[in-house]
Amino acid sequence: MTEKAYIREVGLRDGLQLVKDFVATDRKLAWCRASVAAGIQEAEITSFVPAKIVPQFADAEDVAKGALALDEARNGSFVPAALVPNLKGAERAMALGMPKINYVMSVSEEHNLANVRRSVADSVEDFGRIVSLRDQQAAGSVRVAAGIATAFGCTISGAVSEKRVLKLAETLLEMGADELIVADTVGYGNPAQVRRILGAIVKVAGSVPVAAHFHDTRGLGLANVVGALDAGVRRFDASLGGLGGCPFAPGATGNINTEDCAFLLESMGFDTGLDIEALVSWRREVETWLPGERFAGAMERAGLPKSFRQPIDLVA
Repeated sequence: MTEKAYIREVGLRDGLQLVKDFVATDRKLAWCRASVAAGIQEAEITSFVPAKIVPQFADAEDVAKGALALDEARNGSFVPAALVPNLKGAERAMALGMPKINYVMSVSEEHNLANVRRSVADSVEDFGRIVSLRDQQAAGSVRVAAGIATAFGCTISGAVSEKRVLKLAETLLEMGADELIVADTVGYGNPAQVRRILGAIVKVAGSVPVAAHFHDTRGLGLANVVGALDAGVRRFDASLGGLGGCPFAPGATGNINTEDCAFLLESMGFDTGLDIEALVSWRREVETWLPGERFAGAMERAGLPKSFRQPIDLVA
């Protein structure tokens, strides 16, 4: 059987967090429905942060409720997830019954202070409180993933110790993380580095899933996906049209592109379950909503090759 690889759509969260124009709630939910129709099984649909900090997520509760209704209609085959930076955000997500919470913190002390306004040690302690809250209130019904940002470098502090990355991963696993999401938040990673760091994390994670979150800041996003595959990773975050980016990475081109990543994985023999042409079609719709935003990706320009999905004759 063809080996599975999974793409989590993060366009509704990471893709929209820096968009200047507010995207209406009904459009966000239409994006969610279109993603599911194209085969997406999990999407990060919003972030529970104060609206005064990120106005785009002022409708987080409404988007979450709509996504949860879609989850119910799909009999749990679609998993809506929400990003949270702290216990308060997790409480909001759990109160609504979100099945998945993605907690975010940085390896880089400087980036963590800039992004979530506290030390790494404080973020680690808060993660423990979130796991405890989940165990008390929603044991077995809510999965808590730990996001490790700036795992491959930081625009503020530069190089990040690989030993520090692995130590943080081990700590979060010991505290009860249901998944690790290892992120090249500012696009500093390269395939050799990715193989090395993710290979070590996959080894210590054991049965706990490890996902990779890459940005295409310097054109290495999809190359890093291949590096992650070599390390044993089979779960990837991506954003429709490559929309998004980190506010602390000036000039960044955003996340890896969902439709391009799906094509890469499928062309390498993995089964993503995604309809690439449907993704491209929906991407064109989203572009009409955001005419001033920068979209990227090759599939929208070139389309699928005629040989796509045809058996490859490996005998010369």
